[in-house]
Amino acid sequence: MNISVNIKKMALSSAVFLALSLAGCSQESSSVSTENNAEKSVVTAVQVSYPETKKGDVVDEYFGTQVADPYRWLEDDMSAETADWVKAQNQTTQAYLNNIPYRDKIKSRLSALLNYEKVGMPFIEGDYSYFYKNDGLQNQYVLYRQKGEAEPEVFIDPNTFSEDGTVSLSSIEFSQDGSLAVYLISEGGSDWRKARVIDTKTKEIIETELVDIKFSGLSWLGNEGFYYSSYDKPKGSELSAKTDQHKLYFHKLGTPQSEDNLVFGGAVEEKHRYVGGEVTSDGKYLLVYGAVSTSGNRLFIKDLSQANSALVAVVNDTDSDTELLNSNGDELLFVTNRNAPNKRVVKVNALSPSPENWLDVIPETDNVLSVSTGGKYIFAKYMKDATSFIQQYDLAGKHVRDIALPEVGTAQGFEGKKSQNDIYYSFSNQKTPSTIFSLNVETGASSVHLKSKVKFDSDKFESKQVFYTSKDGTKVPMIITHKKGLVLDGSNPTILYGYGGFNISLQPKFSSTRAAWLELGGVYAVANLRGGGEYGKKWHNAGTQLKKQNVFDDFIAAAEYLISEKITSSEKLAVMGGSNGGLLVGAVMTQRPELFKVALPAVGVLDMLRYHTFTSGAGWAYDYGKSDDNAEMFNYLLGYSPVHNVKSATHYPATMVTTGDHDDRVVPAHSFKFAAELQAKQAKQAGANPTLIRIETDAGHGAGTPVSKTIDQYADIYGFTLFNMGIKEIK
Repeated sequence: MNISVNIKKMALSSAVFLALSLAGCSQESSSVSTENNAEKSVVTAVQVSYPETKKGDVVDEYFGTQVADPYRWLEDDMSAETADWVKAQNQTTQAYLNNIPYRDKIKSRLSALLNYEKVGMPFIEGDYSYFYKNDGLQNQYVLYRQKGEAEPEVFIDPNTFSEDGTVSLSSIEFSQDGSLAVYLISEGGSDWRKARVIDTKTKEIIETELVDIKFSGLSWLGNEGFYYSSYDKPKGSELSAKTDQHKLYFHKLGTPQSEDNLVFGGAVEEKHRYVGGEVTSDGKYLLVYGAVSTSGNRLFIKDLSQANSALVAVVNDTDSDTELLNSNGDELLFVTNRNAPNKRVVKVNALSPSPENWLDVIPETDNVLSVSTGGKYIFAKYMKDATSFIQQYDLAGKHVRDIALPEVGTAQGFEGKKSQNDIYYSFSNQKTPSTIFSLNVETGASSVHLKSKVKFDSDKFESKQVFYTSKDGTKVPMIITHKKGLVLDGSNPTILYGYGGFNISLQPKFSSTRAAWLELGGVYAVANLRGGGEYGKKWHNAGTQLKKQNVFDDFIAAAEYLISEKITSSEKLAVMGGSNGGLLVGAVMTQRPELFKVALPAVGVLDMLRYHTFTSGAGWAYDYGKSDDNAEMFNYLLGYSPVHNVKSATHYPATMVTTGDHDDRVVPAHSFKFAAELQAKQAKQAGANPTLIRIETDAGHGAGTPVSKTIDQYADIYGFTLFNMGIKEIK
């Protein structure tokens, strides 16, 4: 659900936990029924009496146009009045959900599907192999370590951080020799972090906790200290107040945080919303990344072997994304999309690092590239039509071999120390649970390291990729997954999922919560919309700013395809997405309300005129533009902003907006205002579909959510969806 920050090492927390997903599903088959039967639980319409939401008289003027904002008061997350509104809305929503006869049954099934041992890919630090594991229904994954053939031991157990599992381990970084580590914790799902330094031998915390860290990677300089990033503490609410000046600091062990050295980002006249730092493996150079948006970064280098050396610009504009891949003394390898929309790998000498001196090591191809290194090799992870194929190269760019994958799907990993002969990768797709493989980098031989223990028979399901035509003739891929033998009569409950933004690609991966939907007899379709990264930078740019409507048109066309092929119908179609995908759902349901039966916008960016006034939201302007840029941009945003396009006398789909009260990335005010607008309009229509909002407490944008909350959330989402599709029972 993330709106991503595209700076090297800033998103390690999400990357770590995404890599852990050996998700599952039970062997027991389940289905839904719409047949009439007096002995079955009968679905009846539930009339909703919405809490009263007062309207204010706030009016803003944009380029001569006045725009009312009657629910501005809901932006104040510190007010008792907003808290009372949240409580009343949750009571209304839970009262409605309590009428769904099979919600507890879905919850039990989800619990069963998730109750199995899940283990992540090993990684080497010092003398130990580390890995994350969840015994079944633990709220948070536990970090274990193992020395040789000895029994694994618990290294860090985040389940001990809080009784309810709402404090999570978001990332960890070890010193080069593995003797020290610093890890970040998140409380209640917030993006604000605290840092703890640990002696890995004794497992003891050795420093006072560092605070107020946000959107930060961690990078050690020997055992002396580490680099991290943060913003100044905002005035007012730390969950919603604007944070516009990111800074890179160096923390020297044994000194108080108040004495940490500001390395980059303090100049008032030159603000960077996202800043990161990374030390080369030999400790000689510091790479500093600076960006004003989620796309494009400046890159600087500092020679740490020379006292008081200056930061030297490698790339001094934000027209491209460039990051360090590998270093060997003064020779640096970068991965970049500069003059290469699908990315390439280049090498350069650190003493003259500017782009005119770059030499191709792996040139750009027709397919999108992401890369990693392990065992003195480069692994080129290409994406073709949103699926993976992998090639191995030496550090000079000579092709060594292709890595065979089990089938069409997504491969992740291929990372490790230079000294490793064996590295690890995982493979899965929409219907195939993850398997972790060990790869010998010298022979190319792969062997199964760990198979998922989930009891799921993938042979009973099928997943296929189709290409459909969008409004302007663009061909768009979509992967559709369901039980084998699906009858194409338009009666199948279907969830259509999308994102379409920030250069993020939706590749086929297995999910236990999605598996629950499939076992219920549902169809799950994922559309690879413009605005994503499936076909490189051009595909991304085709869904940004004044071209954002392309994304919505692609999604609408996906729905029309599913209906025309009789996979489903408008009465059995739900549309789902989170974050930028929440905007997607809000836009298409207000543009084509008759097309969908259920709408599920999660943690969405829904007020497009004011998104940039909260936290670091202004950094999303590369994708969205801003309402105060110019009259053309304002009018374009106003034309699709979900909050501003809810109309009276319109039958919207049954809608359940979901958000978290600690979401400080996409603040919950977006969801609050959208739900208030929908309820105000829907309350005037007799027999209208319900428009509810489910507000999770002590939860943020999604990362670190306890397993118990995940189970509850999906039981409510699937129950609400099936109930409003007229499903009588589940087996």
